[in-house]
Amino acid sequence: MNKITIAIDGYSSTGKSTVAKQIAKVLGYVYVDSGAMYRAVTLYALQNGLISEDDFNKEALVYQLDKVKLSFEFNDVLGYAEVYLDGENIEHDIRTLEVSSYVSKVAAVADVRQKLVAIQKKMGEDKGVVMDGRDIGTVVFPNAELKLFMIASAEKRAERRYAELKERGDDITYEAVLKNVTERDYIDTHREESPLVKAKDAIEIDNSDLTLDEQFDKILQLVKMTVEGLE
Repeated sequence: MNKITIAIDGYSSTGKSTVAKQIAKVLGYVYVDSGAMYRAVTLYALQNGLISEDDFNKEALVYQLDKVKLSFEFNDVLGYAEVYLDGENIEHDIRTLEVSSYVSKVAAVADVRQKLVAIQKKMGEDKGVVMDGRDIGTVVFPNAELKLFMIASAEKRAERRYAELKERGDDITYEAVLKNVTERDYIDTHREESPLVKAKDAIEIDNSDLTLDEQFDKILQLVKMTVEGLE
């Protein structure tokens, strides 16, 4: 079977990572969560006092970028790779609402994007990769054989994210999550460096009313059609 590159872009909390993991596992592809990389840099900025509600020292973050050591290690139990910062598993730490509140600001910094995009491009050189994020189909893999763009209403996305955080035990409100979702949408679509836009050749998937199984089946069918078209 021909290996392809699958680029999945879309708004926050549209289930990009969930379906990307599923597809990668079925195909035996490498899964890369590009958003986790930006969250890792955000966590680094928070841990080192470079970003807060009142201040964001972009210059200091850019200066220290070479100190941010990111890596992915495959977890046999979970079936996908988890992100590490300086050798420490931070998969749980980067999924908090606090990190979510700042990640779009960090991701808007040109130097941060350039560093991480270079790493992401390297990861996809041999194809057989599923990567999700905001600019995968437009910047990282503009020649990807299959590009998807995930959307859903802000309310639906906030409901899903709220349920996920509550299940983790986080003390948050639905209103705070909805506010975070809408703020991230604005920042992601209005930043100067690689704003969130749908690639011209991307297939839009509105999963507002789709179950996880329905979404998976729909996308897997698109993958099969794309691969068959190359044979």
